[in-house]
Amino acid sequence: MTDLFGLAFPFFGLIFLGFACGRFVRLPEEGLAWLSFFIIYVALPALFYRIVAQTPFAELANGGFILAAVVSTATTAALALAIALWFRRGNLAESAIALNVGAYANVGYMGPGLSLAALGAEAATPAALIFACDSLLFFTLVPLLIAVHGRGGHIGATLLTVVKRVVTHPFNIATFLGVLAAASGFHAPGAVERMLDFLKNAAAPCALFTLGVTVALRPLKRVPPELPALLGLKLVVHPAIALVVFSAFGPFADHWMETAVLMASLPPALNCFVLARQYRVYMEQASAGVLVGTVLSVATVTGLLYLIQQKLLPLHLLH
Repeated sequence: MTDLFGLAFPFFGLIFLGFACGRFVRLPEEGLAWLSFFIIYVALPALFYRIVAQTPFAELANGGFILAAVVSTATTAALALAIALWFRRGNLAESAIALNVGAYANVGYMGPGLSLAALGAEAATPAALIFACDSLLFFTLVPLLIAVHGRGGHIGATLLTVVKRVVTHPFNIATFLGVLAAASGFHAPGAVERMLDFLKNAAAPCALFTLGVTVALRPLKRVPPELPALLGLKLVVHPAIALVVFSAFGPFADHWMETAVLMASLPPALNCFVLARQYRVYMEQASAGVLVGTVLSVATVTGLLYLIQQKLLPLHLLH
């Protein structure tokens, strides 16, 4: 249990350290701008490039695992959309953002660091693949739903914008370059690789601290009625769906299965609020979802880590 606490504490500790600083240190939110830029455009891309580039290409070309990742997240997203539409009385724009609270795990900020710390270097490839699949899914799905609602302009223009954003997103570019490096056997000069390692090591601490500060600067005023159902789906049902789907599409190696379930168990991503702010809808509720989900995940994610550590997770459920 001491080892488990030592594993989980640094990640949640950084989030709550950022939260405490955001609550008690009176600095304007604009001060996060350059740090956020560093995380999104420099540190996290370096992390994903290094993770993918150092992975044998044969492991990356795992069509069954990619399909399982898409089916698992898409199934959860469909359930979250149904819940949101019910509570939001058919408002598609609000539901398009709300579904992220129930299905979009924090696979960018928390996922890689926690997976690598808990499961070792073998978790790098499945974590990168799940991140790429989830990013492509939600960066495509949400703008399309907003467009259908009538707030995104002409559907053709929206599709073009979506494709452009997916192709030019720094995370996806870094992952693609990592795939090319893995396929070609390319290695950057030693000095460049050391700099990339510096950036990679800075990504998770900076991102987790920033997540805490960002949540603290948006105080919780009221809990939306759909939040308990969405967070129950995100923190409990989503990892169960992942366990069943990956088992059905497998068999996969144990550490790939464990990574998939662990990534699915993570709390709602900060991108839930980023998308809400972009479309100026469901902003307060999205902020509440990130805050409450992160707090509750201290218990649920730690519990799952215990099951993984004790080899109590039925990884090959359908085999």
